[in-house]
Amino acid sequence: MATCKARYLLISVVIFSSSCFKEYKGKINIDGSSSVYPLTEAVAEEFREVEPDVRVTVGVSGTGGGFKKFLRGETDISDASRPISKNELASSKQNGISFIEIPVCYDGMAIVVSPKNDFVKDITVAELKTMWSAESQGKITSWKQVRSSWPDVPLNLYGAGTSSGTYDYFTEAINGKAKSSRGDYTASEDDNVLVQGVSSDKNGLGYFGLAYYSENKSKLKLVPVKVTNNAPAIFPTEETVQNGSYQPLSRPEFIYVNAATVNRSEMRKFIKFYLEQAATLSKEVGYVALPNEVYRLSYKRFLNSKTGSVFADKSIVGVNLLELLSAD
Repeated sequence: MATCKARYLLISVVIFSSSCFKEYKGKINIDGSSSVYPLTEAVAEEFREVEPDVRVTVGVSGTGGGFKKFLRGETDISDASRPISKNELASSKQNGISFIEIPVCYDGMAIVVSPKNDFVKDITVAELKTMWSAESQGKITSWKQVRSSWPDVPLNLYGAGTSSGTYDYFTEAINGKAKSSRGDYTASEDDNVLVQGVSSDKNGLGYFGLAYYSENKSKLKLVPVKVTNNAPAIFPTEETVQNGSYQPLSRPEFIYVNAATVNRSEMRKFIKFYLEQAATLSKEVGYVALPNEVYRLSYKRFLNSKTGSVFADKSIVGVNLLELLSAD
């Protein structure tokens, strides 16, 4: 009797498994930047509707963590909020991983405080450097030390973790050198953690991708940035990010495609779909679309299997994508 029951349970499990686990005709594995994630996941959701037989998974481990997986051949696409670094380029050559670099949107990095903060109306690039430079660690601990008219209350900082592309870009744009930053702040590769931290801390200030501010406007106060003391305070908007007036915190974001996957039919369909939908979906998730010509040139690079990075030995701060891609 026990044996019959065991056989019945086994048969039931087999039937259940075969009905619940779908066989896919193609799979695409994506990981990387938390900043690029909202756009890539939005594209993946739309793509699943038109290509239900292709399984697309999108993970978040930060730009640096994503590149580590990508350069070990564990993923097909790596989301990145900065260009591939020199060390990562060396790893790609050592591991025999060729890639195609594709910009997908612009992002205006958001500087945010809690809605309970009633004294910050704007902030300068120099003041951000005072807050975030490596030399400020353990020394700049009060808002009043940054601007004399601000109150003498604790300065609590929230920012990207060290494996994040957002961290690399912010430190280069504000401190003048990538990865140069104070370390005594609340760090996370998960921007939702930073949102929660800043929103509940009236003495906090943080930075992350604009999409995460757009999703949490009721919880956060956006701070406009002044390049110099006498310059106008600029908010990150579609117009100011695309025309370059929100500086130096406007940046392009990318996907990197393993060149070995280019001839897979599901990959060709996905990249074509991604670049066709990126402009519309960028706006929906809170980012800024690239010029149509940039999407066209990027798709041409993909079809021609144009490998390598156009940013080798170039700074990304204030970059003109159209000029770079047209000259490549």
